[in-house]
Amino acid sequence: MLGYGRFETPFVGRGAEIARLDEALGHARAGDPQAVLVAGEAGVGKTRLLTEATGLAAEAGMTVLVGHCVDLGEVGLPYFPFTEMLRTVEADSVLTGTLDGHPPVQRLLSPGAQDQDSGRETGVRLRLLDDVAALVADLAEQAPVLLVVEDLHWADQSTRDLLRFLLTRLAPQRSGGTASQRVALLASYRSDDLHRRHPLRPLLAELVRLPSVTRLDLGPMDDDAVARLVRSFDAEPVPEETVRRIVERAEGNAFYAEELRAAAAEDTMGGVPPGLAEVLLTRIEQLSPTAQRVLRTAAVGGRRVEHRLLSDAVELPEEDLESALREAVGRHLLVSDADGTFAFRHALTREAAYRDLLPGERVRIHGLYARLLAADDRRAGSAAERAHHHRESHDLPGALTASLEAADHAARVGAPAEEMRHVESALDLWDAVPDAVDLTGTDDVALMLRASAAAVRMGEAHRAVTLARAALGKVASHADTNLAAKVRYTLASNLMSVDNLQAAYEFSSQALALIPADPPSLTWLWAAATHVQAAYYVSELDIAQELGDRVVAAATELGADDVRADVLISTTGMSKDNRQTEAGRERLRSAHDLARKAGNAAIELRAVFNLAMGSYEAGRLDEALRWLDEGHERARRTAQLTSPYPLEMRYLRALTLYTVGRWDDALTAAGKAPSAFGHVDGAGLYVPLGRGEPGVAERAEALFTRRPFNWMASLVGGAVMTEEAALRGDARAAADWARRTLAALEEDGLPYPDVGIRLSALALGAIGDESAALRRTGDAEAAAEWAAKADEFIELARTTERHPKRNNSTGPEGTAWLLRAEAEHVRIAGEPGVEAWRKAVAAFDYGNVYEHARTQLRLAQALVAADERDEAASVARAVRETADRLKAAPLREAVDALLRRARLGPTEPREPSGDATALTGREREVLELLALGRTNRQIGEELFISAKTASVHVSNILAKVGAASRTEAVAMAYRKGLIADAGRGGS
Repeated sequence: MLGYGRFETPFVGRGAEIARLDEALGHARAGDPQAVLVAGEAGVGKTRLLTEATGLAAEAGMTVLVGHCVDLGEVGLPYFPFTEMLRTVEADSVLTGTLDGHPPVQRLLSPGAQDQDSGRETGVRLRLLDDVAALVADLAEQAPVLLVVEDLHWADQSTRDLLRFLLTRLAPQRSGGTASQRVALLASYRSDDLHRRHPLRPLLAELVRLPSVTRLDLGPMDDDAVARLVRSFDAEPVPEETVRRIVERAEGNAFYAEELRAAAAEDTMGGVPPGLAEVLLTRIEQLSPTAQRVLRTAAVGGRRVEHRLLSDAVELPEEDLESALREAVGRHLLVSDADGTFAFRHALTREAAYRDLLPGERVRIHGLYARLLAADDRRAGSAAERAHHHRESHDLPGALTASLEAADHAARVGAPAEEMRHVESALDLWDAVPDAVDLTGTDDVALMLRASAAAVRMGEAHRAVTLARAALGKVASHADTNLAAKVRYTLASNLMSVDNLQAAYEFSSQALALIPADPPSLTWLWAAATHVQAAYYVSELDIAQELGDRVVAAATELGADDVRADVLISTTGMSKDNRQTEAGRERLRSAHDLARKAGNAAIELRAVFNLAMGSYEAGRLDEALRWLDEGHERARRTAQLTSPYPLEMRYLRALTLYTVGRWDDALTAAGKAPSAFGHVDGAGLYVPLGRGEPGVAERAEALFTRRPFNWMASLVGGAVMTEEAALRGDARAAADWARRTLAALEEDGLPYPDVGIRLSALALGAIGDESAALRRTGDAEAAAEWAAKADEFIELARTTERHPKRNNSTGPEGTAWLLRAEAEHVRIAGEPGVEAWRKAVAAFDYGNVYEHARTQLRLAQALVAADERDEAASVARAVRETADRLKAAPLREAVDALLRRARLGPTEPREPSGDATALTGREREVLELLALGRTNRQIGEELFISAKTASVHVSNILAKVGAASRTEAVAMAYRKGLIADAGRGGS
C-alpha cells in the first residue's frame, strides 16, 4: 500500500522529528486522531521523513494511503491525491469491499469524474466530501488508517477543500473518554514556495487552529547528519575534505548534498552541479528583469549585502530597487534583516546567480564594489571584502595589501582562523606582485611563521607544522641566522603538538646550534626553552635538566619572565617534586604568575593545564576543576579557546566531570574540536558508553583509526573499544582491543604507558565473566585457556606499575585499577576474593563515582559467593542508587540481575504505565526473541524487519510493561504470562 520507493541511503539526522510523528501515529492507533503538517524548503527531506513514518505505520499494522499533488500551473486535477489513495484501496482485495459501499466516492475513479464535479453543484460536492470522510471512518474500523498528502503547495482548490473538510471532522479524544477515529493524516508542503498571496496560506492558518492539527517545521539537518548522509552515498570511503566542503555548501539540505556529492564524484565541485543549477536558475528566472538584475548584482556582493551598498552598485531609482527587492523576498530568494541588509536564503542560490553572469560583468561589478568599499565611510572593517573584490577584479596589489589589513583586523578581534586564512591569501599572491616587500613592509618567511602561529591558536596543529616546514624551505635564501633559528624552534614546537617528538628534538637542536649561547639573546632563550621541552619528551633528561638550569638563570638576568616560566614548567616534570606533589604544584603556580606578569597567555595556560593535570593525577578532583574553570575563563578572555592547552583542558574537564559523576555536564564540556585534538570530543564517549547508548563503538573505532596518528585519540578510542567489548561480554574482543591499543601507543616510543593497567583490568573483567560461564557449563579446558590469558594481563598490569615514570607515580587512579586487576585475577581463579574486592572498592573511593560503583558490584557478587548476604544486599543497593543517578542502564541491569538471582531483595520495578497485555502480535514476537537474548539486529534478521524498527518495537514493549530495561521487560513478561516458559531454554 505504500506510495514510496525504497531509499538506498540511511535515515539520518531526523531522530526528534520521526519520534514526534511516531508519537502522533501511536495516538491515532489508540483512537485519538492526529494530523501533522510537515513544512520545509525544497530538498530538505520531507519525503524521506514521510517514507520513514509510513514504514513505521505499516509495521504497526496501519492501512497506509499516499497521494501526491502535482504542479500543473493554473490548471489543477481536482482531488488528485485522494484519487491516488482510492486507487490503492480499489487495488487491495481486502479493502475494495469497503469501497463498494460508497458510490459517490467511486465517481472519482471513473473516467471524466473531474469534469462531472467542477464545484458548481453544491449538493453533489457535499455528498462527495461526506462520503470520503465516511469511507475513511469505515476503513479505520478495520485497521488504523494513515493518509499522506505530499506537496500540498501544488494542491488544487478541490483538494484543499476536501482536506479542510476531513480535518474538521477529526475530533480529539477527550481525557478518559472512549476512542474516536483511528486516523492520522500527514501532509507536506514547501514553505519556500508560499509567497504572500499563495492560496495555501489562509488554509494553513485555519488548519493549525484545529485541536487535532499540529505543524512540524523541518529545518536544515545538522552538519554531522549531512556528513553521515554524504558518506552513505557510496560504498567507497569519501575523502574527509570532500565531505567537509559538501556539508558547508549544502547547509543542511539533503537534496543539495546529494547533488553536490554526485558532482564531486565527477570532479565538478568547482561550481553548482548542472542539475541543481537548473533548479535554482528556474526560480531566479521567474523574477522580473529588474529583480533579476538586482539579484545578480547582489550575488557579486556576497551572501549578504548592505542595502545602501547594493543601491550604489545597482544604480537604480530607489522605488525600482525596493520593488525588485520586495519581489525577491516574496519569492524566498532573499531575506531582509532589521539592520538594513539583504541575504540570500541559501548560498547555492547566490552561487547560481553569480555564475549566470558573463565573465566581463563579474569583473566590472567586483571592481565597482572594491571602489565603493574603499570610501572613507566604508573602509573600516571592510578589508576582507575589499581583498576579495580586488582579487576577482584582477587588482592583485590591492588584494595583497587588503588581505594583510584583514589579517591584522582578525588578530585584533581574536579570530585566528580568519587571520590564518587572510595571511595565506597574501602568500598566494606574493610571487605575482613584484614589489610585495616594499608594498607590505614584511617578507614571505615572516608571513609563513605568522600563519603557523595562527594555526596553533586555532588548534590546527598539522596545518601549523605544514606552514612552518614551508618557512624552513624558504629560509635558506635569508642570511639572518636569528630568523633561521626561529623557524626551526617554531617547527620543533609544532611537531611536539602532533606527537612527532624525535623530529622536534632534532629541529630544536639545530635551532640551538645556530645561535651563540654567550651572551644569551632572547632568540637563544626561546630556542633553548623549546629544546628543554623536546629533550624531556624523548627522555634526554640530563640534557633537559642541565640546559634548563642555564636558561632559568639567563632568563632571570634578562628579565624574560615568560621564558623562565616555560622552562620551570618543563623541569617540574623531571623533579621528584613533580606536578603530582604539593611542592611541584607550588612551583607551577610560580610559573603561572611569571607568565601572567609577562603577559604571555600561551605560557600561562600551559601552567594552568599542568596544575589541573597534577591535581587530577593526585586524586584532588575538586582542585583540578577549579584550575580548569580558571583556565577556561582565561582562554576566553585572551581569545585562545582553540589553542592546544585550552583544548587539552577541555578534555581534562570532561574526563574529570565524568569521574566525579557529573555526566550530563561532562557531555556538555566535551563538544567539538579540531581534528588534531579528536580525543577532546572523544571524551564525550564515556557517558553514552556507561549509559548503554547505541553508536559508541563506531565512533570510538573511527577515533582510534583516525590518521594522521594521534597518541591521545588512540588511547581514548582504544580504551572505549576495550570497555565496550567487556560490557557486551565479548572477552576475546576486549583482550584483542587491549593488546591493539597498547601496541599503537608503544609504537610511539613510550613503553608501558599507564593506561595499560586500566586496559588490563578491563580485559581481566571480561575474561572473568567468560571463565565463570565456562565453569558453570563444566568446560574446564576452555576455562584453563582463559586463565593463561589472564596471567598475561595481570603481569602486564604489574609491570606497567613498576616501570619508571620520570619521577611520576601512577597516582590514586592507577593504584585503584591495579587493585581491581588483582581482584579480577583472583576471581578468574575461582575464588570469591572478598578482601581483594574490598581493597579495590576503597581505592576507587578517591572520587571515581562510576568505577567505585562497578567495583562495588563485583564486591557484592563476591559477598554472595562467600554467603555474606546482608552485606551483599547493602552494597548492591548502593550500586543501584549510583546507577540510577548516573542513568547507567547496563549497571542497573547488572545489579538488578544480581538482586533477583541471589534473592537479595526487591528490584523495585517501575509501575506499569498501561495495560501490559496490550501487545501487538509483532511485539509478542519481538518479546519472545528478547527472552532468547537476541540483539536488535538479530531480531530484525529473524523477523525480516530493520534493526531500527526492531528498536522501536522494543521501546514500545518497555513502555507497555512498565520496564526500565530489556532484562526487566522479559522478567515481567514471564511473571504476567505474556510469553511461555519455553523461551527460557534459549541461548
